[in-house]
Amino acid sequence: MNKRPLIWIGLALLMLACNMGITAPTPSTNLFATLAASTPGGTNPTPLGGATPTSAFNFDTPAPSTSTPFTPALTSSEVNPPTGKIVFTCQTFKLPESDQICIINADGSGFRRLTTDDNKRHYYPSLAPDGRSVVYAALTEKKNFDIYEINLASGGVTQLTEKFGDLNAPEISPDGKLIIFRRFNPNLKMEVMYTMDRDGENIARFSRIGGWQPTWSPDGQSVLFASNEDGPIQLYSSFLNDKNLHRVSSLPAIRGWSDWSPDGKTILTDSGDPWHHEVYIMSVDGSGARVLPPADGNAQEPSFSPDGKWIVFTAYYDHSGEENGCEIYILRVDGTDLRRLTNNDYCDYQPRWGP
Repeated sequence: MNKRPLIWIGLALLMLACNMGITAPTPSTNLFATLAASTPGGTNPTPLGGATPTSAFNFDTPAPSTSTPFTPALTSSEVNPPTGKIVFTCQTFKLPESDQICIINADGSGFRRLTTDDNKRHYYPSLAPDGRSVVYAALTEKKNFDIYEINLASGGVTQLTEKFGDLNAPEISPDGKLIIFRRFNPNLKMEVMYTMDRDGENIARFSRIGGWQPTWSPDGQSVLFASNEDGPIQLYSSFLNDKNLHRVSSLPAIRGWSDWSPDGKTILTDSGDPWHHEVYIMSVDGSGARVLPPADGNAQEPSFSPDGKWIVFTAYYDHSGEENGCEIYILRVDGTDLRRLTNNDYCDYQPRWGP
């Protein structure tokens, strides 16, 4: 008996059965498609103060229209995806007097508020080098801010200073042993930087000149900070022993926010007139300063990711000119792949990236 026709009939029936009930796959929800930023239009930003910043980027190529939301593709094969956590000040009640501390994962998940006192101002947060805690300043009484540390796992809060004055911008050293911060010295009538042990003991003045918003170098040997020692505000660097003090930047309209890249070779800051700030990246000696696109977002307060591949900052790309319009954005250091992480009806600002 020839079995070949039966075999072909069986195969045909099997293929028909396998195709029964197949439907098109349902697309998964993409967080960044929901929260993604519209990239503003515009070309090369107008040079500030008559200076023309050098740039490795092509500003002549128009950015996508604001009518088309930016929706980056997230896949398992993405090169250098954003990782870690970003802590920031969230103006939950739309009043500076009630600012809170919030945190979000770098991929846009896990948003939560860390502080719980609705009637107290909390600001200038930064993550510990091990990613386990956050230090910040909080109002304790009129004109007095103290420094606190909150454990991310337990939620426990430790007060590190007590009635030392108007303090802010605390940051833990890379080895986890010291905290540097800014204090307004009423006797000198100027901003002064101090260091203290991780537990709040042994407070000592850092640097013979005034300054604010200090940030540690990756090796913990130097500090970058803002000062108006020589006139207009610029960035300065000094060894921890107050030696090798020198001016770094030559930009107009700096307020002081800055950060080092993890390899210590580049720094970030922002500069510009009110409502027209741009993020600048430059060599550690201040040379080669250039604007990171996209322009026209009033972008400010940048911080590097732990791997140095991304930056985080606050900007108004989607709510230009609105008082409560600032959101948290991330961007690759080459100026591509803009992503918005927050989507609130209040201002989110002062971001710092950590592990």
